[in-house]
Amino acid sequence: MIKIIHLTFVLLAFASFVGRVLLPITHPNLLQQKAFKIAPHVIDTLLLLSGITLVFQGSWLSGDYGWLVAKIIALLIYIGLGVLVMRSEGTTRWLAFAGAIGCFIYIGIVAVSKNPWFFL
Repeated sequence: MIKIIHLTFVLLAFASFVGRVLLPITHPNLLQQKAFKIAPHVIDTLLLLSGITLVFQGSWLSGDYGWLVAKIIALLIYIGLGVLVMRSEGTTRWLAFAGAIGCFIYIGIVAVSKNPWFFL
């Protein structure tokens, strides 16, 4: 059940991030509404909490957990790139956006494969 909740918040977080990037271009007035300011933070918090719950529920810290460390590092890079996306304009913004999407994909593949070096 927690896994389904976590995956739901993964999809919501992705949609929220892409939405926050595209809304200033398509519907900038929507960004001023309170729900659009608060919802992404609630979604990201619940995503993180469900992920932490999965780690302890699955006893993933007792075995080989290199993949988990890789996901955490990629998550920190994703957050940094996300901040850059929200605070910059032009080419920098779109390069950071592409990097953030790449981190998101990497995190997903590592979560499924449990292998941080899947590309080698």
